[in-house]
Amino acid sequence: MSDQPTSELTVAILAGGLSHERDVSLRSGRRVAGVLRDEGVKVHVLDVDANLVPRLDELRPDVVWPLVHGSTGEDGSLQDLLGLLDLPFVGSEAAACRLASQKPVAKALLRQAGLPTPDHAALPQSLFREVGARTLLTAVERKIGLPLVVKPAGGGSALGVTVVERSEDLPEAMVACFAYGDEALLERAVRGTEVAVSVVDLGDGPQALPAVEIVTEGPYDYDARYNPGRSEYFVPARLDETQTRTVQDLAVAVHRSLGLRHLSRTDMILDDDGVAWFLDINVAPGMTETSLFPQAAQAGESSTGELYVSLVRAALRG
Repeated sequence: MSDQPTSELTVAILAGGLSHERDVSLRSGRRVAGVLRDEGVKVHVLDVDANLVPRLDELRPDVVWPLVHGSTGEDGSLQDLLGLLDLPFVGSEAAACRLASQKPVAKALLRQAGLPTPDHAALPQSLFREVGARTLLTAVERKIGLPLVVKPAGGGSALGVTVVERSEDLPEAMVACFAYGDEALLERAVRGTEVAVSVVDLGDGPQALPAVEIVTEGPYDYDARYNPGRSEYFVPARLDETQTRTVQDLAVAVHRSLGLRHLSRTDMILDDDGVAWFLDINVAPGMTETSLFPQAAQAGESSTGELYVSLVRAALRG
């Protein structure tokens, strides 16, 4: 089946859902659908709602491509559902998604594997209520220090993320974080070059795509990610050969260590000493016009359309 012509392939793209990243997901879905249609693939874009399972049963697509960002889209839930329906899908299997989607868990596993990730603490909102916010925040400042980054333990698109330079700004950052989840990750801020490296595995092992360097006026927040003009991207990143190998090796090592499949994107900071620090892993990376995976794909050896079709065929193979 994997050798069938693209005109005979049917792909169902899952986009939307009820997470805070619904709009980004819909844009990702439309973008990927357009690329696949240009390659001759039959594509249906489905929202994640009460009609999803009946529609999938009716269509019985060759492959499903989940592009729901955050919550059920990346925590293994949708992947388990697709497994129950016996539908091949693009992306990592449910167990790996669960490990990767919870930032503290992913960071702990990667640190055990010897990969650099900044010092951090993961603290649930309930603990703040039980022992007092001031006590906890004082301990965080004493151990991790400032500046630090406050972010939700799950989710993406920089929602609820704040870079804290001053002690007096930390409580407000916690309030913003808990608006998007019940657990906060407080992480030492690393200075350097912000880089994203996407990885694809089409059956011959994970391979890194060209690194993308991100330069932003102010924080690389939700607005900077999805509204053109706030950020400038360099593809490939303005790195020398050694630096390029360092960031690509980290992304491949993250992909392998977490048992991921087909595609991923690792966000990192390359510091002035040449150390690449792991920040986050995305198992369903954004695919909008300003997203990082499509920019890397466009700069790769294959065309974007060829790569996306190859990912579909990889899903068919399992």
